[in-house]
Amino acid sequence: MTLFLIGALAILVAVIALVYIASKCKRGAYPNQKKIGLIVFAVAFLIGVSSVSASCITTVPTGHTGIVTTFGRVENQTFEAGVHVKAPWQQVVVMDNRIQKASVEMLCFSSDMQEVMATYTVNYQIEKANAQTIYKNIGQDYYNIVIAPRIQQAVKDGIKKYNAEELIANREILSSEIKEDLAKKLSSYNIELNDTSIENLDFSDKFTDAVEAKQVASQEKLKAEIQQEQANLEAKAKAEREMIAAQAEAEKKILAAEAEAEAQKKAADALAYAGEKEAEANKAIADSLSKDLIEYKTIEQWDGKLPSFVGGEGSIPVLNFGNDKNAAE
Repeated sequence: MTLFLIGALAILVAVIALVYIASKCKRGAYPNQKKIGLIVFAVAFLIGVSSVSASCITTVPTGHTGIVTTFGRVENQTFEAGVHVKAPWQQVVVMDNRIQKASVEMLCFSSDMQEVMATYTVNYQIEKANAQTIYKNIGQDYYNIVIAPRIQQAVKDGIKKYNAEELIANREILSSEIKEDLAKKLSSYNIELNDTSIENLDFSDKFTDAVEAKQVASQEKLKAEIQQEQANLEAKAKAEREMIAAQAEAEKKILAAEAEAEAQKKAADALAYAGEKEAEANKAIADSLSKDLIEYKTIEQWDGKLPSFVGGEGSIPVLNFGNDKNAAE
């Protein structure tokens, strides 16, 4: 608009200079006066045309959206990145729709009223299709008007849900909860939340010292428990080894006794078997002895002498089947 006013003023000056030159020509002015008038006309005309032309051309940088306004009223059209032609009385407000980064440092309080200095970082961008709506409803300073207050609110609401120790242990969970809450709040303003992170959680020195002392005590306790558990495991392992050794020794004795009993049983079975065989042999021999065989064997052993009677008067005679030698004996 300023260029247009300058151009219009310059063209007006050129017109005045042209009228001046025409009036001097009628009065027979000197050539120098005509020359000066022509120079003024030419310069003013060039400035005017250039300014008016420049006021009709606008450029939108890459990654931005141009919002067209006419005397402050937002038009329905928007300009993409590049060179555009507009009416001289129109203005183009450039809105950055690239991903932007912001960090907010704030004082918060945990659920147990511990002071926490938190630094929270966000990556955000406006929705390109709604850049016109954002400018119309919020303006160019949408970060300070909408984003910064919502960051502070979401972070403080998230931190006050946990006590100080839980904040240390659940930092990732806290970051996720804050991001989810903040994304919902900003989406209603057509602002997209790309990424967030808790850069720092700083507690008071007194609390930090107390936490460190507690961690040291906890580690010492854990170490003692581990050592005791190790000793218990070693004692249990020793007892199990002794029990296994005793069981092995007992099983060894049982096996030896069983082996000895088995050997004795086998020996008894062998004797019984031999006795049975001997009895069978004797029976077979006895069964094979007939009366004729016995007589034959008797005759076979006879020496050809008749038996003699031995005995005195009044005694029982004894029949001797042996030889003389035997009889004499």
